[in-house]
Amino acid sequence: MRQEDTRNLSMMMDFYEMTMSNGYFLDADKDTRVAFDVFYRKNPDDGGFAVFAGLEQIVEYIENLHFSQEDIAYFQEQGIFAPEFLEYLREFRFTGDIYAFREGTIMYPEEPVITVVAPLIDAQLIETGILAQINHQSLVATKARRVVKAARGRSVSDFGARRAHNMDAAVYGARAAFIGGVASTATVLAGQMFQIPVSGTMAHSWVMFYQDEYTAFAKYAQIYPDATVLLVDTYDVLRSGIPNAIRVAKEILEPMGKRLKGIRLDSGDLAYLSKKARKMLDEAGCTDCSIIVSNSLDEFTITSLIHQGACIDGFGVGERLITARSEPVFGAVYKIAAVEENGGFQPRIKVSENVEKITNPGIKEIYRIFDREGKVVADLIACKGEEVDLSGRFRYIDPQEPWRVRYFEGCHGVKLQEKVIGQGKRTGRSYSLQEIRDYVAKQLTDEVWEEEQRFENPHKHYLDMTPAYYEMKMELLQAVK
Repeated sequence: MRQEDTRNLSMMMDFYEMTMSNGYFLDADKDTRVAFDVFYRKNPDDGGFAVFAGLEQIVEYIENLHFSQEDIAYFQEQGIFAPEFLEYLREFRFTGDIYAFREGTIMYPEEPVITVVAPLIDAQLIETGILAQINHQSLVATKARRVVKAARGRSVSDFGARRAHNMDAAVYGARAAFIGGVASTATVLAGQMFQIPVSGTMAHSWVMFYQDEYTAFAKYAQIYPDATVLLVDTYDVLRSGIPNAIRVAKEILEPMGKRLKGIRLDSGDLAYLSKKARKMLDEAGCTDCSIIVSNSLDEFTITSLIHQGACIDGFGVGERLITARSEPVFGAVYKIAAVEENGGFQPRIKVSENVEKITNPGIKEIYRIFDREGKVVADLIACKGEEVDLSGRFRYIDPQEPWRVRYFEGCHGVKLQEKVIGQGKRTGRSYSLQEIRDYVAKQLTDEVWEEEQRFENPHKHYLDMTPAYYEMKMELLQAVK
């Protein structure tokens, strides 16, 4: 059996989702509606925010949720599931509703970026599929945004495919990296699937195949005269690579009316070599030749290179982007928030000895609060259907300091969640990848404080509560025995 031809992503689940669903079915609970929230507890790299990515793949996954005859046979082989439950799965389709932030939204810990309201089995079976998409793409998009910020306007390209954890991670990682602001990818399948600009020139093997470096450069320039970027560190950057690149520019390209587009450095002291290379290129009249660097780069290395005055025009970022190596786990979780009882939803709360693991109960509405200048001052949790009137003075509770009396004044709010799935079908509009990417950039330019975007000790974003919501949560906590 060839996995790529036959795999059904509906089977992308933890086994306990099946054991619990079988139990709910046998206990006649399958039609009880519940609400689950997807949220996370900590920003990667101790940053000030994260980027929400992966929603489009979640919607596609939900719309195609089903179990084939082969899937049912596999479950039968496990020997623990009731025949009537497996028969039920033959016709299974997701019938619930899903509410989510718009993809590309800047998000913060503890707020529900996705809420699933669905029959119990429907909600349980999709847990791992949703988390796998959110955790991976949000992690890479957030890392990409940090790398792009560090580059300070210089181009950044995703070079990570060969270091990704597998083929899917490379492709969807490239998608997430583009959302985060990377300009192009070297991953051809991602370019084809998502219309991401692709880029790439040569590897060291091209240079080593030919008898000498000059011949390798010359042949490449003759084939690609409009896009000649030469990898100059195969042998000796300053004694061989740059002189041969200049020679090709003069002897091959200029007689054709073309210019040497760039050189790439993939090893050595990139700050020192880039400055020396810039001087040599400028003295040879190649002032428009770009210098691109790669080699285990991340936001910290890039920041250091720029601080050192490196003469670099673009960065190829690979393994530390596609794997988010500095903190490779995002940590989004899927927790039950409410259960339908007597015609209404009753809130549920998880209590833990670790205070940070106490959940926010109930079906909620999340507002982003803006000041008069359009800057975000906080996010606000309210009870579902609660009136939030910000036209005047609005009292709120800071759950970290609930004894203080605080008000929003001169502010307006925007609901962050919108329905993206209704009764199992797509209801929200689908945004292009470019629209998602532009949305991320707009928020970080116009709405999010620069202090939240610092790499070190960023300002902590406030997640406040309406008095009604805070009181409901406290009542639930006090009722726990």
